[in-house]
Amino acid sequence: MTYIVTDACVRCKYTDCVEVCPVDCFYEGENFLVIHPDECIDCGVCEPECPVEAIKPDTEDDKDGKWLAVNSKFAEIWPNITVRKDPLPEAEEFADKTNKFDAHFSEKPGAGD
Repeated sequence: MTYIVTDACVRCKYTDCVEVCPVDCFYEGENFLVIHPDECIDCGVCEPECPVEAIKPDTEDDKDGKWLAVNSKFAEIWPNITVRKDPLPEAEEFADKTNKFDAHFSEKPGAGD
């Protein structure tokens, strides 16, 4: 098992999770975060920190493997993020929206630390 970031993070990008991660396994895109599954130690401390509940165990919310694949792919190419930043300006507007990935996800990297 590993933890993964799911659809709820798109266009919110709260980073409360990154500052509690003991192994710095978060990577930053323009409007989304991912967890590197090979670096995650499955401790779970990040999961309750996410105000939009975007972090889940891959065994709970990823039956088809979509989110594990997204997290794996972008963790290899986006910069590492280890410090908390302000959420995106539109975070509150998008916090309760669902199925955001296909319409709003950006493959562009974020700034990292």
